[in-house]
Amino acid sequence: MREKTVSEAIQFRRSVRVYDPKKPIDSEMVKRCIKQASLAPSSSNLQLWEFYHVSSKNMLKKISKVCYNQPAAKTAQELVIPVVRLDLWTKRIKSNVDFIRKTNKDEDEKKIKGALDYYQKIIPKLYKGTYPFIGFIHSLKTSWEGLKKVTYREVKTEDLRVVGHKSTALAAQNFMVSMAALGYDTCPMEGFDSIRLKSLLQLPKKAEISMVIGCGIRTKEGLYGDRFRVPFDEVYFKK
Repeated sequence: MREKTVSEAIQFRRSVRVYDPKKPIDSEMVKRCIKQASLAPSSSNLQLWEFYHVSSKNMLKKISKVCYNQPAAKTAQELVIPVVRLDLWTKRIKSNVDFIRKTNKDEDEKKIKGALDYYQKIIPKLYKGTYPFIGFIHSLKTSWEGLKKVTYREVKTEDLRVVGHKSTALAAQNFMVSMAALGYDTCPMEGFDSIRLKSLLQLPKKAEISMVIGCGIRTKEGLYGDRFRVPFDEVYFKK
């Protein structure tokens, strides 16, 4: 079967809530789509995400229960769970630094130093704001600096959480469009008991679940009506 173009995949993608039990999906193809998810852009290329791919019947049943047994979870052939890992920022910084040093040996020394300074000085200072007290101090400082000049203001703990979830959501969208290109269906869910789900996945305390994505092949009942979008002129503004 020919894979859909990006435009075709976007048109095909719907939030499908009931999947056909007689039409299994290929786990390796799902894994391939997760790899494509990992190519999504992320803030400062930190890639503060993980992806949990669930295919065992036993685990699917347990996760469905903590997702309130909603149809998109209960009938899913597989589940993919993108997880935000802000706590891995030091490790991800090191990965970027190692990559820069390894792949830019012939580049201009000043350019390399600028990139290394960004990851070794600026980004660590920012992500120390994941500790609430330090984030609060950062916010006071940026508010003062902002009176005099253009200033980056998203420095508090909750701001950095938003950044982490935005990046992870971009990756999730990559995954869902990639699945659609194969003719596979998905449904992102926010209705779940996060504490119980973290326990099932054995996630550390600081990890945060972005969403749970049901995967399978649609049934007629899986689409709850025609696609609805508000008029484009209500959301589009050209300046």
